[in-house]
Amino acid sequence: QVQLVESGGGLVQAGGSLRLSCAASGSIVSINVMGWYRQAPGKQRELVAIISSGGITNYADSVKGRFTISRDNAKNTVYLQMNSLKPEDTAVYYCKADRLKYWNSGGGVKASDYWGQGTQVTVSS
Repeated sequence: QVQLVESGGGLVQAGGSLRLSCAASGSIVSINVMGWYRQAPGKQRELVAIISSGGITNYADSVKGRFTISRDNAKNTVYLQMNSLKPEDTAVYYCKADRLKYWNSGGGVKASDYWGQGTQVTVSS
């Protein structure tokens, strides 16, 4: 069974830094794109940053220059280094794996998208 487990959230003062991690586990063959999304209270979930298996990245304008996404393909893990945090960065941050291929119980390969359970990031002013 495939799982995505996030860690690294918490409470930090404005201007501070946090590093989020998301590890995918299970009978994984490969993962196409991994990314981070966030959802603040009363708002829709939005893209923060994504990274392809080849290292191509894309960021929301609101985090460019402050956040850095990276991944370790051997560990099926994606990271989000968040610097110069602002109160408006406060949200639940979710990890997502797009087109995650895995071995199923029948010995074949299937693909699906997966979400982590979310980790709270709170930035105080």
